[in-house]
Amino acid sequence: MTESFKLTCATCGQTNRVPAERIAQSPKCGTCGDPLAGGKVAALDPAVHDKMVRGDTLPLLVDYWAPWCGPCRMMAPQFAQASMALKGRARLAKINTEDHPQISQRLGIRGIPLLILYAKGREVARLAGARPAAEIEAFVRQNAPAPA
Repeated sequence: MTESFKLTCATCGQTNRVPAERIAQSPKCGTCGDPLAGGKVAALDPAVHDKMVRGDTLPLLVDYWAPWCGPCRMMAPQFAQASMALKGRARLAKINTEDHPQISQRLGIRGIPLLILYAKGREVARLAGARPAAEIEAFVRQNAPAPA
């Protein structure tokens, strides 16, 4: 049997199965047609965030940020650059903690920007502070297993 990944669409929340050999080919959601792992940073709401964290089998790196945070805004282009570099290895997403404070409370987030890496339904590692793309990429490579 061919290995596949479960990926939640960041747009519609639908769970999709993607064969491992197609993961680097920018697969699209079977429901809405939006890219599932195209290398772009997805903006999440709490429901999709929780579904991706619990169910996705490709590592997920989430940037917890707020629009008023200078370091968060400075890191955004670096995070986007890292997302393209990690295409096929991990998905990168962000969630606005000002719009969704319940996420910060539930996860015990005391400062932003904060990156949390999830793999196989659990938190693997945290990285606080604004980081350049190379450090973000290295963080994922060191802490998340490479997909098969």
